[in-house]
Amino acid sequence: MQLLQNKVKEEGIVLSNQVLKVDSFLNHQMDPVLMREVGKEFTQRFKEHNVTRVLTIESSGIAPGIMTALELNVPLIFARKQKSLTLREDIYVEKVYSFTKQESNEITVSKKFINPGDKVLIVDDFLANGEAAFGLARIVEQAGAEVVGIGIVIEKAFQPGGRLLSEAGYRVESLVRIASLEDGKVTFA
Repeated sequence: MQLLQNKVKEEGIVLSNQVLKVDSFLNHQMDPVLMREVGKEFTQRFKEHNVTRVLTIESSGIAPGIMTALELNVPLIFARKQKSLTLREDIYVEKVYSFTKQESNEITVSKKFINPGDKVLIVDDFLANGEAAFGLARIVEQAGAEVVGIGIVIEKAFQPGGRLLSEAGYRVESLVRIASLEDGKVTFA
C-alpha cells in the first residue's frame, strides 16, 4: 500500500534495529485519511470471506480496526488489556507478550460479542513475533468461531511472527512489510 509506505518513509523513526516509531500517524496521533484507506484495503483483501466481526487489541489496533469494520459494515470488538469493573464474568482470557512494551498482559473479550459460527477478521497495527495475533486467534477459537484472516498494518518481516502465523494455517495480509531497520534506515520487503 503506497500511501502507508510513504508515511513510514517520511514520518517513521528508526529507534533501533528492532523498533520503528510511528506515533505521528498510527499509534499516538492518528491520520484519519490513512486509517480510512487502511480500512478500505483490508476490506478489499478479505471481502470474499463474509466477515461478521473485526477483532483487535487495545489500543493501537482500534483505529485500523474500526475503519475496517466500518467498511465491512460489521461490529469491531477490541480485547481489553486493562481490568474492567464491568467485565468480570463470562469472558475469554488469554496471556500475550508485547514485544514493543516488553511485558505480558492478560487480554479479555466478553463472551457475548463472539459467537459460534462468526467469521472473524483480526486486525492489528504491528506484527513482530505474532503473540498478540495468536492470543486473539485463541480467543476466537475458544468461542467456536473462525479466524478468516489476520490484517496487519506494518509487519516487521525480519521477525518470525508472519511466518509462524502462516505456518499455523492463518492467512496473513500485511499492508507494509519491513525487511530491515539496520543502520537507522527502513528497508521494505
